Amino acid sequence: MIDRKHRLSIRKQCDLLCINRSNLYYSPQRERDANLILMTEIDKIHLKYPSFGIRRITRELREIGFIVNRKRVRRLMQVMGIATIYPKRNLSKLGKTSYIRPYLLRGLKIERPNQVWQIDISYIPMKRGFMYLTAIIDVYSRYIVGWQLSNTLEMETQTSAMNEAIKKYGKPEIVNSDQGSQYTSSNWLDCMETHGVKISMDGKGRATDNIYIERFFRTIKYDYIYLNPVESGWELYEGIRDFISGYHRRSHQGINLQKPKDLFIFEPTNKLKSA
Repeated sequence: MIDRKHRLSIRKQCDLLCINRSNLYYSPQRERDANLILMTEIDKIHLKYPSFGIRRITRELREIGFIVNRKRVRRLMQVMGIATIYPKRNLSKLGKTSYIRPYLLRGLKIERPNQVWQIDISYIPMKRGFMYLTAIIDVYSRYIVGWQLSNTLEMETQTSAMNEAIKKYGKPEIVNSDQGSQYTSSNWLDCMETHGVKISMDGKGRATDNIYIERFFRTIKYDYIYLNPVESGWELYEGIRDFISGYHRRSHQGINLQKPKDLFIFEPTNKLKSA
């Protein structure tokens, strides 16, 4: 994931890719090539049918020629971080109801930048492994206000990406996410409450509630990731950076053929004051 021959120092690359430098000196755990191929197909099925659980994804894989069982698919989905998309055990039974927030976007008219942001994390396949992309989208303009790459699903990447976005563009009124473990953690909730941001969460098993960030992931994967698999984390970082730059400058049908860069106008007075 790290390019040791790159002009940037290893430390700088680690910082940008959210990788602990101590991890570089150990062989990273990799999936077998056969599993990496299977994970890419799982990812494509999930993008097309986000409500599909293990059984239906296993069935789809078998229909296109893969010999797999549900146990294997379950493990790979957990590695990919998409096992939480479909309904699971009731969180109240696990004593976690205090971490769940209501869905605030139903019937809400979104009419200005920084009114609503959506955040999520997604599996990104590479030639010899994979990483995870956290992205934050401004719903009104479809502008990507923040993003980070990491090699784990840990919550710290989410708070780091959000803090950087708020520092750069000011705070949103509402942030919407799914009910994944990253967003039901006390650290995430404390981060949002410290910034004075209202927290909205998808209904359990309702991937469509976070539809705008999911559409962005679908776009970047089909228009870039699947077409141009890269070897290093730094190559991936540069590729995503360039893709997002172009994404902001092109017309989008969902916003009446306007461009995100033209619609996203924020008030500098909302930005965090420097210490």
